[in-house]
Amino acid sequence: MKDETQDIHALFAKAPKTTEFKKLRKRIVRQTREAIEQYGMIERGTRWLVCLSGGKDSYTLLAVLYELQWRGLLPVELLACNLDQGQPGFPATVLPEFLDKMGVEHRIEYEDTYSIVMDKTPQGRTFCALCSRLRRGNLYRIAREEGCSAVVLGHHRDDILETFFMNLFHGGRLATMPPKLVNEEGDLFVYRPLAHVAEADCARFANAMDYPIIPCDLCGSQDGLQRQQVKAILDSWEGNAPGRRQVMFRALMNTRPSHLLDPNLFDFANLVRRSDPEPNQNSIKFDRNSADVPDLR
Repeated sequence: MKDETQDIHALFAKAPKTTEFKKLRKRIVRQTREAIEQYGMIERGTRWLVCLSGGKDSYTLLAVLYELQWRGLLPVELLACNLDQGQPGFPATVLPEFLDKMGVEHRIEYEDTYSIVMDKTPQGRTFCALCSRLRRGNLYRIAREEGCSAVVLGHHRDDILETFFMNLFHGGRLATMPPKLVNEEGDLFVYRPLAHVAEADCARFANAMDYPIIPCDLCGSQDGLQRQQVKAILDSWEGNAPGRRQVMFRALMNTRPSHLLDPNLFDFANLVRRSDPEPNQNSIKFDRNSADVPDLR
């Protein structure tokens, strides 16, 4: 389905004609294409389950993927999917009406995970972890039923940065959302094509396109979430030094295991000098279970 000028997908049919918006659209499409190519997401002829929450990020994801497919740059089949989790007041007709209007193939699935989350989450704890786990399990099921090879999510650059700092501050590990992974069962890929795209660009894009945004009132209604705290820290840093987020994101793409402290990533024990003919055989490795090692007093 194309607009009157026959040069764009229907999802872009009401795109503003301003130079500013054209630059924004071009940047998002370019960054998405770069991520897809850089992380090897394309398997020609496969089918992707594109997950829609109704938020700004998932609308941006859907539009850009269809733009790339329409231009012949994404040779895969796309199936949009929304999981209605039974949240009170969720506007269940918004997404199906929008997708029908846009001519986008889709599946709307109802699964009341809301009641489970509310029942199982202890008082004072946040809903996010359990909600996400239940949602992901259902999306994997739907992907298998639809013959999809990948579940495609709308996480962007800022989500990835926030997750990194959450793991750093609260999890004691250097890890984040990867742009591509295989699920635990080993039968599905999980892709994040917006990995290089800034959240602010997603917001500007979705607002300019006037997509019908559906807020997440379940977790958004909770105060003191760790992610909100991390976002506030990053916002403060960005305010003091514009461009800081992008610098930090580039650091995630430029890791040096030899300059960190994880012996599982770098073999410090067998590190040699150039003058050494072979690994140092005199280096001592302590066995904590050895009877010869006295207990600390």
